[in-house]
Amino acid sequence: MPELPEVEVIRRGLHNHLPGCKVLGIVAGNKKLRLPMPRKYLKNHIQGARIKSVDRRAKFLLIAMDNGASLIVHLGMTGRLGLFPTGTPRTKHDHLRLLLDNNMQLRFNDSRRFGFIQVLAPGRNFMNTMLANLGPEPLGIDFTPEYLQSRAVGKNRPLKNFLMDSREIAGIGNIYACEILFHAGINPAKKICRLTMKEWTRVVASSKHVLQQAIESGGTTISDFVNESGKSGYFQLKLQAYGKQGKPCNCCSTLIAQKTMAGRSTFFCPKCQK
Repeated sequence: MPELPEVEVIRRGLHNHLPGCKVLGIVAGNKKLRLPMPRKYLKNHIQGARIKSVDRRAKFLLIAMDNGASLIVHLGMTGRLGLFPTGTPRTKHDHLRLLLDNNMQLRFNDSRRFGFIQVLAPGRNFMNTMLANLGPEPLGIDFTPEYLQSRAVGKNRPLKNFLMDSREIAGIGNIYACEILFHAGINPAKKICRLTMKEWTRVVASSKHVLQQAIESGGTTISDFVNESGKSGYFQLKLQAYGKQGKPCNCCSTLIAQKTMAGRSTFFCPKCQK
């Protein structure tokens, strides 16, 4: 599943091309996605409007229109959002095409159909949507050791599960939770109520470092992810823990271990991560 870095890579790519473009037409597919395609809202609020900006909140892409409406896109497991020249043959899993006035098309493609498209009508606030209960952005100024410690008081849950809870922190998934905790040198199973302020400071610093490095590397492509131009990322070449079970740790040569936490495979160094 695309996580914060992958969505941010797409956002930056689209923001270089989409602002100012007018949506001349919309072609929506008939296959069911995670949520029903909002055809009426697309026609009434997106078609005919110009794109103002492309933003991101957690793993959501937010395409703001000049009429006050916004297109909300979640990529799910295998979703792709890309720009294509007009006339490019459609593919099997294209679910939405925005026909733009610059002879380009913005296409949403999703083979497994866990992604979705929603429209926020003019005048509606994001606080009335699924974005309302998201925690702070890990690359933002509100993501601090003090915030994390305050959220951990009296809670006996594992640190990795806490990092992946979007109500606490927005946008961190399984890959980056493993990488962040490896970089911070903290065991993913450690209970959050037992972390010191020094350890929370390492979590914050490692989160910002790993996520920024991933964005600068174009994201992580393990199976499906490509950017808005169809190019793969290369942060997978820099992974230290995720998917490395049985291989020597790059820091101490201890074999990377794997276990399941909250139904997700978790990778860590038993020696470096205490």
